[in-house]
Amino acid sequence: MAATPKNVIVILLDSLNRHMLGAYGGTEFETPVLDAFAKTAVRFDNHYTGSLPCMPARHDILCGALDFLWRPWGSVEIWEDAITYELRKTGVVSQLISDHPHLFETGGENYHGDFNAWAYERGHEGDAWKTRPDPSWAGAPGMGRGHMPYDDSRGWFQGEADFPGPRTMSAAARWIDDNAGHHDRFFLFVDEFDPHEPFDTPEPWASKYDPDWEGPHLIWPPYMKGAIEKGVLTERQARQLRAQYGGKLSMIDHWLGKVLDAVDRNGIADDTAIIICTDHGHYLGEKDIWGKPGVPIYATLGHIPLLIRWPGVEPGARSALTTSVDIFATLCEAFGVTVRQRTHGKSLIPVLTGEADKVRDWLLTGVWGREVQLVTDRWKYVRGPAGANAPLSMMSNRWSTMPTHVVDKHVAMPLPDDRAFLDRMPGSKIPVLHQPFADGDHVPFWALTRFSGAHLYDRLEDPDETTNLAGGPQEAEMAALLAQALAELEAPKSQFQRLGL
Repeated sequence: MAATPKNVIVILLDSLNRHMLGAYGGTEFETPVLDAFAKTAVRFDNHYTGSLPCMPARHDILCGALDFLWRPWGSVEIWEDAITYELRKTGVVSQLISDHPHLFETGGENYHGDFNAWAYERGHEGDAWKTRPDPSWAGAPGMGRGHMPYDDSRGWFQGEADFPGPRTMSAAARWIDDNAGHHDRFFLFVDEFDPHEPFDTPEPWASKYDPDWEGPHLIWPPYMKGAIEKGVLTERQARQLRAQYGGKLSMIDHWLGKVLDAVDRNGIADDTAIIICTDHGHYLGEKDIWGKPGVPIYATLGHIPLLIRWPGVEPGARSALTTSVDIFATLCEAFGVTVRQRTHGKSLIPVLTGEADKVRDWLLTGVWGREVQLVTDRWKYVRGPAGANAPLSMMSNRWSTMPTHVVDKHVAMPLPDDRAFLDRMPGSKIPVLHQPFADGDHVPFWALTRFSGAHLYDRLEDPDETTNLAGGPQEAEMAALLAQALAELEAPKSQFQRLGL
């Protein structure tokens, strides 16, 4: 008999590729902890991204609202609340443990502020932690990135336990040891940046899947389509990069076991729900695509894993179509809270308990300023601009975006100017600043990409997305459904114009 959990633990592993997990049929790399957990959980087979990339996906999960249709990347708005704000009011103790740098940079403000407590394990990727490198580390090829903050941090990790991922998982396990039984109810959010690049691990992980490689390991993938075709990577370098992702995946899988062991030894497994999820996948040479460049969201990036262990629910699999905002809705129902902003998720509890086969007929996913993707049980429809990528606009009351460390912030995020006007936030009466962009303007760098037209894939007959059916008889039906979905979300008029709807 399904029960309402006292506690919920959400473990987000960044850039976790579904097709590489044993629980989803992967055989290339070893993920024994995740695979064992899956045998005790419900595996969701049709889970997809919503807003992309990193911080927009966290906005989906913690605030419950898709935002890629009206802003590129940003903080919790002044008129909305993360779920943790409501949890505090009801006495649920919340804790964030993370090594995710973007949570603590411009554009990531306020996600941590309403947790009862938060802990940040320093030194991952772009985290500005150290001002000089440990000279004992020679570094690794940057694949065009130039100097990264990680280059200053890396040498200070003296052993495996010093790396940010292992430190984050150890901190989460200690928190459970210190707090289990001391709170009536708790929400623990472990936001782990691994296996995101840099794919840097100590031995034995570094050589686990490519023992014959000589020289510094390749830990930074290029962000591009056609890296092998264009000679940026050799076939041998491509195998090494993929192997380094595998080493990091297996390492963080191992350390995830420390958290799950803490749940068991403290006797809270029977009344604690555990959700293991990700923000998106990561291209590692599929279709000769690397990183997360400006291409349509193919299944490698967008079709993501979701595993939920729920008190009283038998392990199994579910085929219901789900997306990241549904995790938020599930948390709200589990803890009996609501938030003041309009949200877009559907609770997964009816699917978990078997009361319903599905909670939605479609979902939308995308990156601001790029294609908008509509996913149904059968189809995936990718719609890009009908002509020039215009009109573009963004809506926000917190004018910020991701600091890139390589792009000047005023180029990455142009300030609003005298063309801005007061609008209403989609689906609400909240006033919001609306900035239009015109030809020749600097625009948020997300939109600086080449488009390849519309794409339409039959998800059942063509899961590898090799045959583009756009232009055929099915596209008109999908375009009409996309327009209906955008209208239901009250997307800005500029989106309809830009997409030729």
